[in-house]
Amino acid sequence: MTDPEVYLEKLSDFSRMLRLKGMAVSPRETEDAAKLLTIMGMAEREQVKTALRTIYAKSREEQLNFDVVFDGFFLSEETMRARAKEHAKRDWEQEQARRKAEEELEQYGDKVQLTEAERESYVVMSEDVRKKLRNIVERFRGNMARNPDLYRGFIRSVFAKTIMEQQLMMEDAGTGCEASDPELGILYRNIGEFRDTEIPQAIAMIQKVARQINGELSAKRKRSGNTGKLDFRRTIRKGMETGGSFYRLSYRKKRSRRRHLVMLCDVSGSMVQFSEFALRFIQSLNQVAESSRTFLFSERMVEADAFRLQNMDLFRNYVRESGIYGMGTDVGSALEQLCGEHPSVLNAGTTLLIFSDAKTINPLRAIAAVKEARRMAGRVIWLNPIPEGKWKYLKSSRTMAEVVTMISCSTLQELAAACRKLTMN
Repeated sequence: MTDPEVYLEKLSDFSRMLRLKGMAVSPRETEDAAKLLTIMGMAEREQVKTALRTIYAKSREEQLNFDVVFDGFFLSEETMRARAKEHAKRDWEQEQARRKAEEELEQYGDKVQLTEAERESYVVMSEDVRKKLRNIVERFRGNMARNPDLYRGFIRSVFAKTIMEQQLMMEDAGTGCEASDPELGILYRNIGEFRDTEIPQAIAMIQKVARQINGELSAKRKRSGNTGKLDFRRTIRKGMETGGSFYRLSYRKKRSRRRHLVMLCDVSGSMVQFSEFALRFIQSLNQVAESSRTFLFSERMVEADAFRLQNMDLFRNYVRESGIYGMGTDVGSALEQLCGEHPSVLNAGTTLLIFSDAKTINPLRAIAAVKEARRMAGRVIWLNPIPEGKWKYLKSSRTMAEVVTMISCSTLQELAAACRKLTMN
């Protein structure tokens, strides 16, 4: 017989979905359902559905709501296989396209000296746009030997112009204008400009990109499987299975070092939407950190309830209930509180992520606090929703970028690139 705890966690998530449908579900009912599944198992889906319905649903209306939630939560085996196959095919196609674009960058990127942001933009461009850029580079290749600096400057200006045109086209797509791929419109739109009706599509895009990054992580782990030391015991055991022939060598896989993650989220005014999307991205990624803690701040800081953050659909309501929503922004005060926590939250094995536009009540206090956080933590990374091109006009962003690693994350595409770096490092 299976331990009830095996099913308890999954049923807890299922119970939360039922509550969102307006059903009154008690912890006792969830425990009873877990005990029932230890006896029945999950082999017969329809039997499981009938049994759980008798526990959770009391009226005809609740039965209808239960069926909707159950069918969406406990997928049939055929549906799961079809979806897994579809996702695997899509991820494979995206990975192939990405590898092809990265191979092209090996030929052109170093010569042109593109920035990391420009490389990321090139990778997600359509094949037609990339071909246009390649033709321009080839046409003026002869100028490289005569005047390398002028050549690079010209080609980079062409890249910048093409990237801007691509972004404008995607923004038009996101606002309903005709374009080839409306999904990419959402990807390139400024996060702060999303309308309420576009937020579900943006959330779906986050989940899609997160699956792609998770696939890249999985592929990377498989490729690095034989980079560790030789495992003599497993090699000998396999050799004995084949009559003493040791042609199959086994290696110890290197353990990936995952840091402890601390997220400090600005939830003042317009920053709530950016902090929500950044948290959704990071929570959707596999193996980002061994553990994580989340803190919300405006003029003061509070630690977020990890259980409440499991349901990001209610994040904004949770922020409003925290008592800090609607205040000003004091980055220095929040960081001082964080650095002064006992026992200490920050240490050499910690990565501190700050989600904020760097606009704060006391800039000097904020700079001093950031320097102290850098001293205590292993890494400090600042995710800024303001486009990098505007930092030079904003003293707060410009000054803070000089003392801490700051990454522009004004769009979902840039946010995805930042999360990809976080998982790959």
